Amino acid sequence: MFVRRKKNQSGLVSIQVIDKSRGKYRVVKTMGSSADEQQIAALVVKGELWIRERTGTVEFDFEQADALFDRFVASISSIRIIGPSLLLGGIFDAIGFNAIPDELFRKLVLARLCYPVSKLKTTEYLRRYEGYIVDEDQVYRYLDKLNKTQKRQVQCISYKHTLQVLNQQISVVFYDVTTLYFEIKQEDKLRKAGFSKEGRHQNPQILLGLLVSAGGYPLAYDIFQGSKFEGHTMMPVLNLFRRKYKLSQLAVVADAGLLSGSNIEALRLNGYQYIIGARLKTESAGTRAAILRLTLKDGQSAELLRDDGSRLIINYAQARALKDNDNRQRAIRRLEKLLKTGKLTKSQINNKGYNRLLKMEGEINIMLDAQKIAIDSRWDGLKGYITNTTLTMQEIISNYSHLWQIEKAFRIAKTDLNLRPIYHRLQHRIEAHLCIAFTAYKVYKELERLLKEKKSTLSPEKAIEIAKTIYCIHARKPKSGQPIAKVVITTDEQRNLADLFNF
Repeated sequence: MFVRRKKNQSGLVSIQVIDKSRGKYRVVKTMGSSADEQQIAALVVKGELWIRERTGTVEFDFEQADALFDRFVASISSIRIIGPSLLLGGIFDAIGFNAIPDELFRKLVLARLCYPVSKLKTTEYLRRYEGYIVDEDQVYRYLDKLNKTQKRQVQCISYKHTLQVLNQQISVVFYDVTTLYFEIKQEDKLRKAGFSKEGRHQNPQILLGLLVSAGGYPLAYDIFQGSKFEGHTMMPVLNLFRRKYKLSQLAVVADAGLLSGSNIEALRLNGYQYIIGARLKTESAGTRAAILRLTLKDGQSAELLRDDGSRLIINYAQARALKDNDNRQRAIRRLEKLLKTGKLTKSQINNKGYNRLLKMEGEINIMLDAQKIAIDSRWDGLKGYITNTTLTMQEIISNYSHLWQIEKAFRIAKTDLNLRPIYHRLQHRIEAHLCIAFTAYKVYKELERLLKEKKSTLSPEKAIEIAKTIYCIHARKPKSGQPIAKVVITTDEQRNLADLFNF
């Protein structure tokens, strides 16, 4: 609404309050009319006052703006990051982790998602950005408590929530193992040098075995000596998981790296069904010959019966064949370059990688073996799966394809959650550290699921980054001293996130 002067034919000026809220000018009130300029000015002021009283508008004295702003700033007691607590804390509670009574557990989990650093730096982050005061010794004492009394409860909460998400009992699980190194040189009973998947062979390490469900939701984990053969880690994790949740039927999907005759026999004797990646080139001579006699086209599969009664599923993919050929050609070019420079020696004539394509002629001449290259190319595009299930070939291949979820879990844990290097020395604190990371990954996966469910284009990483920019201002009213708090949301991406998760 606004005040309008309207000159009439009589020579008088009418002062009117005009409304245009409906797209047309409408006279709401006529304040009066006059030919006298002083009376007209008084009528204008009267009209403006009427508008303010009607709409509740308060006139701001801009001459006092600086003083008011200074008073406002002086009333602020703190400005803290609140977005992670609103976003991730809400998910943490919805999963059920708030059943763990210690507030420090929640703080450590959310910090691992937002600012994954050492425990000392975590205490600094909590103090500086959240106003939460805790020292390093308190964190270590809590880690002892977490591992001793709460670790099993954490995994149970995660398991029950996964059942709700999947809306079914767990019947298929996926298992894999990775290595986690330590920035030390000394070994102990747990931390030992071994084959490192991260190329950190000089560092002591541990093995981490992880069990996930369809969709990649974490179910259980355990740690093992760094020098242990990774294939020997699977049965302890599976048996404990099955006993804990009283599961009668369970099928496990695992990578070829965990394949061994003893593992398959143990799975069979313990009543497990399994789908395990096959190493086709290490099958028996008869089986290898049968595989190479197959004439599969793109996407086609075939089935062979192994000597132990299990099924060997063979699948061919043109895209996989092209990739296999490309990898071999790049390796051949590298070997040819080394041959020209004379850098290859007798010690490199072995079956490691593409060195298997070399041969030694006479006693000194090392060269590429054209026959081995031709034989190797016959395996391009072939992928094998060993199983004792009654699933169809397509169901077996489809189930095995979900293993990328556990590879993604390890990638997220090692990069986004900075799971390693691990700085703890005592085993129970190492286990507590992994429990924090396990919980953080569960919250991450639920955030990922909710974003997809809400059809958001945001990734979990982007959502967390946005949340970290949302602050809360804590202040006190100047007269009463009453504390007040206000969440500050100013950008479109902050509003979008707040609307998505209703905070």
